[in-house]
Amino acid sequence: MANAMQQEMQRFWNTVRWSWAGWCAAWASEKTLRQWTLANALSAALAFSLDLTGAERAVLIGFGVLILAAELLNTAIEEVVDYISTAQNAHARKAKDCGSAGVALAAIAAGLAWLVILLS
Repeated sequence: MANAMQQEMQRFWNTVRWSWAGWCAAWASEKTLRQWTLANALSAALAFSLDLTGAERAVLIGFGVLILAAELLNTAIEEVVDYISTAQNAHARKAKDCGSAGVALAAIAAGLAWLVILLS
């Protein structure tokens, strides 16, 4: 039992370490991730400075985190596509465009959340 728990803790810490390495790698190479992080920091600061409920703040901050997750997934798609080939290819273009569209939709959702909360 203790060995199984130790293995799970090791697995957890490995996941944390690998996730942090992924964040650092993307941060170093992706200007858009840094821009979205700044936008989210400003959004969270605004959410806490306005007279909002805890649930409203949670929604706004949660959408911000989803934008960052979408940006990281988009970065992963772009890296894999570029690793496979740098040649122009319709499938590669579609994969990259779909990843970008995912980030855009997450950002639109966050913007709509802000609008709904502010106009309520």
